[in-house]
Amino acid sequence: MPPLSLLLLALASVPSAQGVAPKPVPPPGVRALPSAEAPSLTADGSLAAPPVPLEEAEETEEVEAESAELEELRALEGAALDPESKPNAEMMQSLRRLGLTNPLRLRMLDALEEPTFREDDTPPALARITDLSTFDVSLVKDRFDIPVDMQPRVAEYIQFFQGPGRKWFRKWMARSTRYLPVMQPILESRGLPRDTVYLAMIESGFSAHAYSWAHAAGPWQFISSTGKQYGLKQDFWVDERRDPIKATHAAAAYLKDLHGELGHWYLAWAGYNTGSYRVRKMVERYGTRDWWLLAEEKGLAKETKHYVPKLIAAALVAKNPAAFGFSEEEFQYESALEYDEVKLTDATDLDVLARSAGVGVADVQELNPELKRWCTPPATAAKPYVLRLPSGTATRFAENFQKLSPADRLTFRVHTVKRGDTLSQIAQQYGTAPEAILQMNRLKSARTLKVRAELVIPVPTGRGGNGAVSGALATKVAQARRSGVVAARPEDEVPAGTPKGPVAAGPVKTEKVNGRTRVTYGVQEGDSLWLIANRFQVSVDDMKKWNNLPRRNRTLSVGTLLMVWPSEPAGTGPAKVEERGGTIVVASAVAGQAPAGPKGKVHTLAEGETLWSVAQRYNVSVEDIMKWNRIKDHRTVPTGKLLSLSAP
Repeated sequence: MPPLSLLLLALASVPSAQGVAPKPVPPPGVRALPSAEAPSLTADGSLAAPPVPLEEAEETEEVEAESAELEELRALEGAALDPESKPNAEMMQSLRRLGLTNPLRLRMLDALEEPTFREDDTPPALARITDLSTFDVSLVKDRFDIPVDMQPRVAEYIQFFQGPGRKWFRKWMARSTRYLPVMQPILESRGLPRDTVYLAMIESGFSAHAYSWAHAAGPWQFISSTGKQYGLKQDFWVDERRDPIKATHAAAAYLKDLHGELGHWYLAWAGYNTGSYRVRKMVERYGTRDWWLLAEEKGLAKETKHYVPKLIAAALVAKNPAAFGFSEEEFQYESALEYDEVKLTDATDLDVLARSAGVGVADVQELNPELKRWCTPPATAAKPYVLRLPSGTATRFAENFQKLSPADRLTFRVHTVKRGDTLSQIAQQYGTAPEAILQMNRLKSARTLKVRAELVIPVPTGRGGNGAVSGALATKVAQARRSGVVAARPEDEVPAGTPKGPVAAGPVKTEKVNGRTRVTYGVQEGDSLWLIANRFQVSVDDMKKWNNLPRRNRTLSVGTLLMVWPSEPAGTGPAKVEERGGTIVVASAVAGQAPAGPKGKVHTLAEGETLWSVAQRYNVSVEDIMKWNRIKDHRTVPTGKLLSLSAP
């Protein structure tokens, strides 16, 4: 084999395009570009047609490929020409970028004759580290392509992972083997160090479903706004922050921007935790980019100060578990994430997809954690939805999926819950089953639906010969029941929008103060000062004076306590004001005397209420309420109207 110096000299002496030497044969996989020099002549002496220019994207790809090769060569030159140099992380990364079969990479490996450069050889194991205070981190720095320093806080986190956090670190390590093989190449392709992946370890423990108190989600823990900024879709159907592939691309772009702005990986990591603005202001305030100095100053949260040492500690232990006291028996490593992709042109039930692929629904859900429903999003042939299936099942899926009859499939609608809706009514409206609706929306029960909530409704596309719903819907209902989903009986359902607490008036207590009656009143939905004053036959001005309210009217907050001093007719005792199930009952203190207000029970119609919901609440009929209150059209009853709930 020729000496390294001769090999490099030969590589460097390739004639340039400006000389007259013969054009070198391009390496495999690289197409020679047509010359842009003098035009050629045809056999008859006329000018030949100019060569067809390359598409801009193709030209860029060629230029980038050749430029990258030169950069890799330059990165290796310094170390390769020094006989005493040892391979370091930068050189390792440079060689990886060349690809396993690149001729230049193979020639460099042979020339260097360094076994530690080869992908199939691992660095020698570290001896067991028993004293962190004497551990020389320079022994392992060349095993990382991120900066690693040994600081007191790093040592504290290593001890934490060895002790109190040990069981959690075991889980992180077990998951790491599933995600490192797919995440690290993405990071490297975006120009980031491969070991940046340990940021996902400390953020979520490589969990696709992790959700924080700050509403951050997914393995890289994106908050909603930052996720959208970097292209992660979040809607009724999907939350792409949970997708390990899409989220890694977004995290790589975000971290690259942070590094470009802040100038050091430690600062970029801190910016990922707290935002670049705060870190940039710290740099400007203290005039340094030394993270360890900044972490000693005021201005950063404790979590942020701990973020960088935690990441370094996690990376050190994860790459050298035995050296830090972990045995291989402690880790139940997961298999690498592998999958096939299929394109769907319509929203499809996950049960149907799983059966077509011959796998379980849980397998489909695990590979597609971005899905929020029990079905895929609506799609078209122009914009299909790409679904992941277990590796090796795509062919079987394609064959079985084409054979499905309409009765074996469901279509889907989106229903926005309106006030007064119940689950059984919605199911009847769409010709489906309540259990199927619960299953599709991952709900265990729904006695009460939230107004304006959106539900995906599975609609059967075929029916059996006897008119009964068959096929996919029946399967969906059976599966829902097996998983513990139970629909409430229609008579037990509460219409959406029905208030949970009292609606009409809310007297808390009635008491005597200096010989006068004082009512403590709790403001309920739909109340106003005018309604309350009218109810107790007092003036609005008095209400404001008693409660120190501003002269200008203001909106009352539900639950506010107001003091009311009702007037007492001459010759009578104070009126006894009671609350029964949210309804005012004004009873005369003198037996047999008619009440001051409307007779019997009364109810103030709150905003959004209907006569039907009031009738359901008080166990009377809508017809009786209309008769007792002389209402001709139930659709025109105004908010705030006092309704008598008993016969006059």
